[in-house]
Amino acid sequence: MVKFSKQFEGQLIPEWKDAFVDYWKLKKDIKRIHVLNNTSNNHQISSVVKSPFSSLRKCFSFGLQQRKHEPIQIHRKLVSSTSKGDMYETQLLDQFADTDATKEFFACLDHNLNKVNKFYRTKEKEFLDRGESLKKQMDILVELKSAFIEKKGKGSSCQYSKEEESVSSTFSISAEDDSVRSRGNTDDLEKIEENLPQSNEGEKSMNLKWEDGKLRTLSGHIVSCQGKNVRINIPLTTPSQTLSEISYLVMEDLLNQSSRKCNQEGGMIHLNKTRLHHAEKMIKGGFIELYKGLGYLNDYRNLNLLAFIKILKKFDKVTEKQILPIYLKVVESSYFNNSDKVVKFMDEVEELFVKFFAKDDHRKAMKYLRPSQRKESHAVAFFIGLFTGCFLALFGGYVLMAHVTGLYKRQQNSLYMETVYPVLSVFSLMFLHFFLYGCNIFAWRKTRINYSFIFEMAPNKELKYKDVFLICTMAMTCVVGVLFFHLALLTKGYSYAQLQFLPGLLFLAFLLLLVCPCNILYRSSRYRFLCVIRNIIWSPLYKVVMLDFFMADQLCSQVPMLRNLEFVTCYYITGSYKTQDYGYCMKHYRDFAYAVSFLPYYWRAMQCARRWFDEGETSHLVNLGKYVSAMLAAGAKVAYEKDRNVGWLCVVVIMSTAATVYQVYWDFVKDWGLLQMNSKNPWLRNELMLRRKAVYYFSMVLNITLRLAWLQTVLHSSFENVDYRVTSLFLAALEVVRRGLWNFYRLENEHLNNAGKFRAVKTVPLPFHEVEDED
Repeated sequence: MVKFSKQFEGQLIPEWKDAFVDYWKLKKDIKRIHVLNNTSNNHQISSVVKSPFSSLRKCFSFGLQQRKHEPIQIHRKLVSSTSKGDMYETQLLDQFADTDATKEFFACLDHNLNKVNKFYRTKEKEFLDRGESLKKQMDILVELKSAFIEKKGKGSSCQYSKEEESVSSTFSISAEDDSVRSRGNTDDLEKIEENLPQSNEGEKSMNLKWEDGKLRTLSGHIVSCQGKNVRINIPLTTPSQTLSEISYLVMEDLLNQSSRKCNQEGGMIHLNKTRLHHAEKMIKGGFIELYKGLGYLNDYRNLNLLAFIKILKKFDKVTEKQILPIYLKVVESSYFNNSDKVVKFMDEVEELFVKFFAKDDHRKAMKYLRPSQRKESHAVAFFIGLFTGCFLALFGGYVLMAHVTGLYKRQQNSLYMETVYPVLSVFSLMFLHFFLYGCNIFAWRKTRINYSFIFEMAPNKELKYKDVFLICTMAMTCVVGVLFFHLALLTKGYSYAQLQFLPGLLFLAFLLLLVCPCNILYRSSRYRFLCVIRNIIWSPLYKVVMLDFFMADQLCSQVPMLRNLEFVTCYYITGSYKTQDYGYCMKHYRDFAYAVSFLPYYWRAMQCARRWFDEGETSHLVNLGKYVSAMLAAGAKVAYEKDRNVGWLCVVVIMSTAATVYQVYWDFVKDWGLLQMNSKNPWLRNELMLRRKAVYYFSMVLNITLRLAWLQTVLHSSFENVDYRVTSLFLAALEVVRRGLWNFYRLENEHLNNAGKFRAVKTVPLPFHEVEDED
């Protein structure tokens, strides 16, 4: 049977860990009481033996007193501040007042009860306020869609009556829950969405009254309705939304000019179907996150109540007192256990979601509100072992055959090393990085780091660490198998001209599998990967989220892989593989090496610029400078590879040293949150997820050591007679390992920042905002 402490630790919300009952501290206090009781009982045994009748009289008299007086009294203090609620304090009576350990236990117990009540009250108010805002947003959206359909049914013309204008330009934003939902044509938003006419931008629009002189920007419009101003704010997170907003403004200006000829009182707003769709999507996401937060709060209540019961049972068992029924009455009557607002509001949110976003299909709504996680199959573990064994056997045979034929020695069969070995390098670095990501997932799960929330992944679509290991072993088995077959045919006398198509087919097969639209081999993950790559390539045009810049950082460690990929792509697209002219790409496309070396750092720098533009924090500009320095160092290395003279060598040393110092400082201080001078853990941070501090010091030393791998470019050290390409692959693999180490501590710091602010659910922006009147 699993101990409750393990069960409690496994079920609590990681970001709210500090707000839960400190069960482990209370257990330590009980152990201390138990030790003190054992020592006192040993002294009492001798006195019992000497005077049994006197001790019996004492026990009898103590039993009478215990019937009259309870061992503790709990006082409830009213606090003026409504956010703190009531405060509880326990007064010890009889022999309890003489033990310091018991006093500390009840003081800690009262502190935890007050802490739980305060946190629960705060979070309850936060979620209820967010829910009321969402219901108002829903009212506005339903009314807008209803007015949209009604206006399109009547048609749009320059000649319309005042009655028609009021119908199309007014909608309620009152606080009543059912004032709008009871109206006609608003029972099913999905049905309304399907009935919207499919026409051009000017035909699928509605007109709303526009107040002249109000603020109008790319991100919001102010609509006047029943004496209140409401801003329609759709965040511009993608290029399509930006282009749609620009066309929206152009169309709106044209309609305003034409409407002034018909009505001199004011202009008109042009509200199209796309904006309503974006607004509906935002409100839907808000309801999903609200429901998740309410569920977390309900679990928080139940788990803390169980923790109080368990710890009081332990106390009664050690002290042989009946404290549980006395204190549990107070716990059960406290606010966090007695309030039923969360449960009722969860039911209300569920009903609203079923009605407006699931076509009254409860099962469909639960797929969004309570997504079920995929069950782990034993077949996955079986195939991991199977493909691992196949990979090791094939790789061992490949290395042995390459050693016998002398492929990896200097000036031996350069055609193979120039054309086939880059294929092995690309796949090796790629799937080594992916394998380390699987190790990161395993470590994040063990340390209770909520990587799914940080990366905003759907729990039913995210990759588990076993899935990652299966993909890596299966892919590398195929790669090494094809290359082993290719090398075996070469040893049998086949020419390169006859076999050059095999590595190209291997690349083509992986590319087609990546973009395959069929629902096979983790289609949702492949689609998400392609979307992230698209966001990185068009970095300045997309709003940057955690997963985007995390993935861009991975590309910064894969510059050697990208350069090999660029050569292999050029080799097969230009048809050089037919003549084995591997120098063609080196001569005619050598400048692409600069672009490939610059691109990952350029994308990351553009992401920093976009974040500075969106958030206005100067730290993003400082981070941008780090990637600019890395970009200059990468360019200096490429120039030195082409023209190996003393001048370029000095430039490489200076630029690489400056970039390394910059990057190491940012790794430790910003990304990992370490090197804090006033921390209780010397040169670390106050909160650590790993118990052993030595791991952090070792990781910092290892990070610096792996950051200095660029010295190989200067020293030109070699491993006996091994080809320089093998050495380059080894050094590139070390950088991938460093990035894998960086990933764990980067997300650990992000998780602690979320936990410090108790952020367990996303805050979804809302499309409609009420603003004050402006003169």
